[in-house]
Amino acid sequence: MFNFILLTISSYLFIHLIRHYAHKKQILDHPNERSSHALPTPRGGGLAIVLLVIGTAIASIEAWVEPSRNEADFYHAIVYIVCGIIIAFLGWRDDVSSLSPKIRFIVQGLVAAVSIYVLGYFKSVTIPLFGEWQLGVVGIIITFLWILGLTNAYNFMDGIDGIAGGVALAGACAWMFLSANMNNNFVFWISFAIAASSLGFLFHNWQPAKIFMGDVASTFLGYTFAVLPLLSADEGGDALMLGTLIMWTFIMDAGVTFIRRAIKRENVFAAHRTHLYQRLVAGGYKHATISLLYIFLTSLAGLLSYAWSRGQFYAPPLIIIGLPLIWIFLSRYAKTLTTKETKGHKGLKK
Repeated sequence: MFNFILLTISSYLFIHLIRHYAHKKQILDHPNERSSHALPTPRGGGLAIVLLVIGTAIASIEAWVEPSRNEADFYHAIVYIVCGIIIAFLGWRDDVSSLSPKIRFIVQGLVAAVSIYVLGYFKSVTIPLFGEWQLGVVGIIITFLWILGLTNAYNFMDGIDGIAGGVALAGACAWMFLSANMNNNFVFWISFAIAASSLGFLFHNWQPAKIFMGDVASTFLGYTFAVLPLLSADEGGDALMLGTLIMWTFIMDAGVTFIRRAIKRENVFAAHRTHLYQRLVAGGYKHATISLLYIFLTSLAGLLSYAWSRGQFYAPPLIIIGLPLIWIFLSRYAKTLTTKETKGHKGLKK
């Protein structure tokens, strides 16, 4: 508990310094057609999360590797730390001065390839109620897309006050329980640091936000949550399913939106306001309310993933049937809000 409080306070104080630095250097997020804020706001506050998580990861290497005497564990830890730093550095450069999307994808692709080469790939996937499916060499492609996709999906979802930090807090807490059950100290301490530093960040980022996370942390967190399944246990299907469950809100929102826009032949990389959370904002809900909803749904999935890993009989049907039904309900509800808003605008024009 003392370490958690210490990391939380350190995060809070560090972000306070970053806010002043961002104002001084004009590292600001200016509103655009995709934005949910009206005034220029400092960004890059997530740098504190990155540094605290990386620092904790370095400090915990010995506690993870030494008991097992496994040389592979050491290389896995080093690759995560180095790749995480590269992803964060790329994000920080984009926060300070925008980078070409092509450069970002190339570097992220190389990071994903290196991660797969050292950490391995998902050779199977276990789906509750359906059992384990072997992926074979296709698992390499799936793992590559998983790492690259979640890295960017987390960035896309960092659009309103508290949502990225809140989901990171809830998701990290879920991984803390899972890794403790797996006796994996390295993943536990990474999750521990994410949870504590995200909590410290939320004191600055909760509505109304005084600073934004920035790409430095949103891409770093996306990458981290993508590789935690590979670091946590093995290359089995359970790991992939657990990782998907914990990040299910961001994966569903970003994934469904991407597919829907691709079907409509829209530019999937252009700014837009069609994510579920954006439609809820447009429908009149406060950022805090929506962020709490995503935190709750992430926590719910975390509890179900833990129950499933413990063999609880009620978990599989709730995962396969319950969670999709919740998302369908929310999507249809958001659609009704959009319809009402459109009718309201037409009424005003008349």
